[in-house]
Amino acid sequence: MNDIQPMQSYEDTSEPEKGPERLTALRNVMTDAGLDGLLVPRTDEHQSEYLPGYAERVAWLTGFTGSNAFLLVLPDEARLFSDGRYTLQVRAQTDRSAYTPDDMVDNPPARYLGGLDLAGKRIGYDPWLHTIRGFRSFKAAADKAGATLVATESNLVDTIWSDRPGRPMEPIVVHPLEVAGEPHTEKITKIAETTRKKRADAVVLTQADGAAWLFNLRGNDVPQKPMFLAYSIVSSDGSAQLFIDPGKMTPDAEAHLADVTVTDIAAFPAALTALGEAGAAVMVDPANVSVKIADTIRDAGGTLIEATDPIEAPRSRKNMVEQAGSRAAHIRDGAAVTRFLAWFNEEAPKGQLDEIAAAEKLLAFRRETNQLKDIAFPTISGAGANGAIVHYRVTHATNAPIEQNTLYLVDSGAQYLDGTTDITRTLLVGEPSEEHKRAYTLVLKGHIALATARFPKGTTGAHLDALARQFLWANGLDYAHGTGHGVGSYLGVHEGLARIAKQGTVPLEPGMLLSNEPGYYKEGAYGIRLENLVFVTEPEDLGGDQPMMGFETITRAPFERRLIAVDLMSDAELDWLNGFHAKVIADIDSLLSGDDLAFLEAACTPIERG
Repeated sequence: MNDIQPMQSYEDTSEPEKGPERLTALRNVMTDAGLDGLLVPRTDEHQSEYLPGYAERVAWLTGFTGSNAFLLVLPDEARLFSDGRYTLQVRAQTDRSAYTPDDMVDNPPARYLGGLDLAGKRIGYDPWLHTIRGFRSFKAAADKAGATLVATESNLVDTIWSDRPGRPMEPIVVHPLEVAGEPHTEKITKIAETTRKKRADAVVLTQADGAAWLFNLRGNDVPQKPMFLAYSIVSSDGSAQLFIDPGKMTPDAEAHLADVTVTDIAAFPAALTALGEAGAAVMVDPANVSVKIADTIRDAGGTLIEATDPIEAPRSRKNMVEQAGSRAAHIRDGAAVTRFLAWFNEEAPKGQLDEIAAAEKLLAFRRETNQLKDIAFPTISGAGANGAIVHYRVTHATNAPIEQNTLYLVDSGAQYLDGTTDITRTLLVGEPSEEHKRAYTLVLKGHIALATARFPKGTTGAHLDALARQFLWANGLDYAHGTGHGVGSYLGVHEGLARIAKQGTVPLEPGMLLSNEPGYYKEGAYGIRLENLVFVTEPEDLGGDQPMMGFETITRAPFERRLIAVDLMSDAELDWLNGFHAKVIADIDSLLSGDDLAFLEAACTPIERG
């Protein structure tokens, strides 16, 4: 893993033209299995968002490569659900004669299923791919529709996927204590304590990033995510068992895990059965533990105690070492991004750049830090109309020139040993239109409103989400994605527990690392998104009745000042922007020189009225 060469593929691996024939083949095996329908979620056995190749079943079937999807296959319909980030992408990547796109927020798959007349029909599902909570929704929906849900012995998509990739077998590595900040033994002790408080004998943990965090290990099973596929069981007595493919173990990992029982992942089902036969009370998170795991324990005689995965809260609250590492990573990354901005400012006006060339140059600057492990996700490099595709992924087929008098959106991130970064900037080539400036400034005002928010204990992301949207809403505009997601510490760029979104119901706590990324997207024209990462701060006495938390912005790269309509900005907003740019200069100027430094100084010059 230490020899990874960070890179991004620009090949278009989707095959929408094969969608109809693959759908026909799937329907044939459904019929052979005595099924009238099939539920196909885009996930793996660990409920991952980013998947290893073998689990990309929805993409293989439909051609749609977005990170959030659910497919309902019936004899006369195949409905593909996704969310507002992918409205344009799902239309472009699928054969509409075979698949009908739908919005899973406005029309959740379970609700849609429940509204159908399926009396006497048998709907199949892979029990390893459905969570306890999610399955309940589908069970209620099937009952309402008059159908019966039937667990399949194997995944039916896999039976027709002849060239399906094998399971990844990359070796795991130890995540050093000097960046982890807490020994894995102490983490296990705390998880065991939480298990006891829930009156459980053991907790079953299934998330890949959870295992990486708990045992202070990292892997390479998922592209751009330094995690590995594994299960673990922590008992209330403090003992822990890790279930992993033996081929991933290294001598260093074995020595590191001397106090942990390491078992072949193939033995995991038997361990669940043993828990049940012992009459254990087993803690499971209904949001991420599969119904297969729950059924195995229960059928063997165990009882289930449903509770939030005990890893999620401590993992989301970064310890002081992780916080320091993240700040250092963002200074390093900010210098690399600023070098890219300086280069782009010089090269884009020449009219020779395209989306791939820009993404590759940004990667090159990050490589030159000599500390880059990988990119955090495929860089979103969107010129003009492509910038309006929220999760656009440039390929050789879609690669567009970066033209004069247009906007260019670049959303990128990096994986460093001490932290994960995620930053979006919208850049200008040539002269802006008044519409460009107005939209950019409305987004910036929302970004600043969230960055400067103060809030009491118990505040959730849902409470704060409207702050970032208020100026867009006041002008009849909005964006179809959340405003902020959790970010890991050299782990996933998308991480629970909390988020800033209309559905963000988890209270924010000090040490949580979140994104602040409002945007606006005009289909067929341009996209704007402005993203920094922020830490939730400790409560502070502001002279009132109760202390208030806030946000510390840790991203370090300038905004595009030529797109700011100063007359739309308040004095307080300009003060924040100038203060942010002052911090950027203070933290990264020593890492730049020559033309790069001159660009930084010009980009961060205080903005004044008139």
